[in-house]
Formats: sequence, structure tokens, C-alpha cells
Amino acid sequence: MKRGVVFPPDPARRMRESVVMTEYLIHPITEPGAGTVPMAAQGGEPLRCCLRDAVEGEAIVLFNYEPPLPESPYRERGAVFTHAGKCPGPDSLSSYPPEWLGRPQVLRAYDIRGWIHPATRVHDGTYPEAALAAVLAEPGVVAVHSRNIAYGCFMFRVTVPGDSTGSGAEAGIGASLPG
Repeated sequence: MKRGVVFPPDPARRMRESVVMTEYLIHPITEPGAGTVPMAAQGGEPLRCCLRDAVEGEAIVLFNYEPPLPESPYRERGAVFTHAGKCPGPDSLSSYPPEWLGRPQVLRAYDIRGWIHPATRVHDGTYPEAALAAVLAEPGVVAVHSRNIAYGCFMFRVTVPGDSTGSGAEAGIGASLPG
């Protein structure tokens, strides 16, 4: 079942043009967690609060973060960066972070139980919205975590608003929660 994904009308153009995703929601990290390590950015650190790379000298923090999942064997924690103070967040919660276009990522799909779904894949950074659309369109996928390839670090979470299963929000992975 395709959910809220609109491709260009000519299938041959799908991979040459930008893909428009009309119904997805990106969830940035809204507050730093415990055990923060304050520092000045060296430049290039991926900030999970505003979904862009840090500029040299910005006040940032590094801390251990657990992305939202229901109790499952796949819950994990990892180091992430955010601004040290208040952050206005990303410019959009419904489009791919522009500064991260071209960055290869693992798109780790999850089912309602919080288990990794077989739709999980790596994309090379080309057409990330098309890659996300393909993963989100797979039956049983209720959330996707975008992760860095080399370190496996969590970047952001993507869900489909009003998922027809109605269960993503109940499980804590499709809900519009911080993180």
C-alpha cells in the first residue's frame, strides 16, 4: 500500500528529478539528554536539533541519545550533537534537510513492534526523498531512522502522519514525540 507518496508522472523520470513527498514528518531532537559534554564546534558536526551541520565556533553539546522505539531488542543509545542552547529547529519538518542532500545514509525501517523491517536500505545520497518514499511505502513500516553509514549515528526519525495502521503513535514510534 502506497502512503502519501507522489512521484513524477513519467516513471522514467523518477530517478532524474526531485521526488515530492506530500505526507511525511521529520522529528528532530528537541532537547539535549543527560550527560551532555559542551564544546565549541569544529565545523561539520551534524546537529540533530536543526538538521544542519554546525559552523565552526558554535556552542554545541554531545550527549547519549535513545531514539524512540517501543520496548524491543533493537532499542539502542548513541552519541549525537545538538546546539547547547535553544534552537529554532529545522526550516521544515516535511522535506529532507537541504544541507544533508547528497549524504549517504542508512534508512533503518521499523515495524510496529520496534523491530527492524526488511525494507531497511542504504542510499548513496542521491534522491534521498525517493529512497525514503520507497521505504515508507513498504507495508508494515511505521517509522524510519536515518543514520550515518560510517558510525551508525542516528540523524533523525521519519514517520507518516495518520498512518493507516493507527498503531505507530500508540507504539511510540509513529507519534509526534520529541526525538
